[in-house]
Amino acid sequence: MSADDWELLYQVTAVLGLMLITIITRGFFMAPKEELPLPDWLKRGLKYAPLAALTAVLAPEVFMSQGHVITTLLDARLPAVVCATIYYFKKRGILGTIVVGMAVYLPLHIGLGW
Repeated sequence: MSADDWELLYQVTAVLGLMLITIITRGFFMAPKEELPLPDWLKRGLKYAPLAALTAVLAPEVFMSQGHVITTLLDARLPAVVCATIYYFKKRGILGTIVVGMAVYLPLHIGLGW
Protein backbone atom coordinates (compact mmCIF):
# COMPACT_ATOMS: atom_id res chain seq x y z
CA MET A 1 0.00 0.00 0.00
CA SER A 2 1.19 3.49 -0.80
CA ALA A 3 1.48 6.34 1.68
CA ASP A 4 -1.72 7.89 0.32
CA ASP A 5 -3.61 4.63 0.90
CA TRP A 6 -2.40 4.46 4.52
CA GLU A 7 -3.41 8.09 5.08
CA LEU A 8 -6.89 7.39 3.70
CA LEU A 9 -7.16 4.30 5.91
CA TYR A 10 -6.18 6.35 8.99
CA GLN A 11 -8.75 9.02 8.12
CA VAL A 12 -11.56 6.51 7.59
CA THR A 13 -10.63 4.71 10.81
CA ALA A 14 -10.60 7.99 12.73
CA VAL A 15 -14.01 9.02 11.38
CA LEU A 16 -15.55 5.64 12.12
CA GLY A 17 -14.03 5.62 15.60
CA LEU A 18 -15.38 9.08 16.35
CA MET A 19 -18.80 8.04 15.05
CA LEU A 20 -18.81 5.00 17.31
CA ILE A 21 -17.75 7.00 20.37
CA THR A 22 -20.41 9.63 19.66
CA ILE A 23 -23.17 7.05 19.23
CA ILE A 24 -22.19 5.24 22.43
CA THR A 25 -21.89 8.35 24.59
CA ARG A 26 -25.08 9.98 23.32
CA GLY A 27 -27.05 6.76 23.17
CA PHE A 28 -26.09 5.92 26.74
CA PHE A 29 -28.66 8.44 27.99
CA MET A 30 -31.42 7.20 25.69
CA ALA A 31 -31.03 3.48 26.40
CA PRO A 32 -32.79 3.20 29.79
CA LYS A 33 -36.59 2.98 29.73
CA GLU A 34 -36.86 4.91 32.98
CA GLU A 35 -35.26 8.17 34.01
CA LEU A 36 -31.97 7.65 35.77
CA PRO A 37 -32.04 8.86 39.38
CA LEU A 38 -29.61 11.70 39.98
CA PRO A 39 -28.45 12.95 43.37
CA ASP A 40 -29.77 16.36 44.36
CA TRP A 41 -26.28 17.90 44.38
CA LEU A 42 -25.79 16.81 40.75
CA LYS A 43 -29.17 18.22 39.69
CA ARG A 44 -28.28 21.56 41.30
CA GLY A 45 -24.87 21.53 39.61
CA LEU A 46 -26.29 20.77 36.17
CA LYS A 47 -28.29 24.01 36.29
CA TYR A 48 -25.00 25.88 35.88
CA ALA A 49 -23.57 23.77 33.05
CA PRO A 50 -24.85 26.00 30.20
CA LEU A 51 -23.49 29.12 31.88
CA ALA A 52 -20.13 27.45 32.48
CA ALA A 53 -19.93 26.30 28.86
CA LEU A 54 -20.84 29.76 27.56
CA THR A 55 -18.22 31.36 29.80
CA ALA A 56 -15.59 28.89 28.64
CA VAL A 57 -16.30 29.81 25.01
CA LEU A 58 -16.65 33.58 25.42
CA ALA A 59 -13.92 34.43 27.94
CA PRO A 60 -10.98 33.64 25.62
CA GLU A 61 -12.65 35.60 22.81
CA VAL A 62 -13.08 38.64 25.02
CA PHE A 63 -9.83 38.65 26.98
CA MET A 64 -7.36 37.19 24.46
CA SER A 65 -6.09 38.20 21.05
CA GLN A 66 -3.95 35.93 18.87
CA GLY A 67 -3.33 33.57 21.78
CA HIS A 68 -2.19 36.23 24.25
CA VAL A 69 -4.04 38.10 26.99
CA ILE A 70 -4.80 41.63 25.83
CA THR A 71 -2.68 44.23 27.59
CA THR A 72 -4.36 47.44 26.48
CA LEU A 73 -7.68 49.03 27.33
CA LEU A 74 -7.95 50.24 23.73
CA ASP A 75 -9.69 47.07 22.64
CA ALA A 76 -13.25 47.46 21.40
CA ARG A 77 -14.34 44.19 23.01
CA LEU A 78 -13.90 45.45 26.57
CA PRO A 79 -16.31 48.45 26.45
CA ALA A 80 -18.73 46.35 24.40
CA VAL A 81 -18.78 43.62 27.05
CA VAL A 82 -19.20 46.14 29.86
CA CYS A 83 -22.11 47.90 28.13
CA ALA A 84 -23.78 44.64 27.13
CA THR A 85 -23.45 43.31 30.68
CA ILE A 86 -24.97 46.46 32.18
CA TYR A 87 -27.85 46.26 29.69
CA TYR A 88 -28.47 42.60 30.47
CA PHE A 89 -28.62 43.12 34.23
CA LYS A 90 -31.04 46.05 33.81
CA LYS A 91 -33.36 44.65 31.13
CA ARG A 92 -32.72 40.86 31.12
CA GLY A 93 -33.08 40.66 27.34
CA ILE A 94 -30.71 38.56 25.24
CA LEU A 95 -31.43 40.24 21.89
CA GLY A 96 -30.97 43.71 23.37
CA THR A 97 -27.73 42.60 24.99
CA ILE A 98 -26.37 41.50 21.62
CA VAL A 99 -27.55 44.70 19.92
CA VAL A 100 -26.01 46.95 22.59
CA GLY A 101 -22.73 45.02 22.53
CA MET A 102 -22.47 45.27 18.77
CA ALA A 103 -23.57 48.93 18.76
CA VAL A 104 -20.61 49.70 21.01
CA TYR A 105 -18.15 47.28 19.41
CA LEU A 106 -18.57 48.13 15.72
CA PRO A 107 -17.96 51.92 15.86
CA LEU A 108 -14.93 51.43 18.10
CA HIS A 109 -13.48 48.60 16.04
CA ILE A 110 -14.25 49.86 12.54
CA GLY A 111 -14.37 53.61 13.16
CA LEU A 112 -11.46 54.04 15.59
CA GLY A 113 -9.52 50.94 14.68
CA TRP A 114 -9.43 49.55 18.21
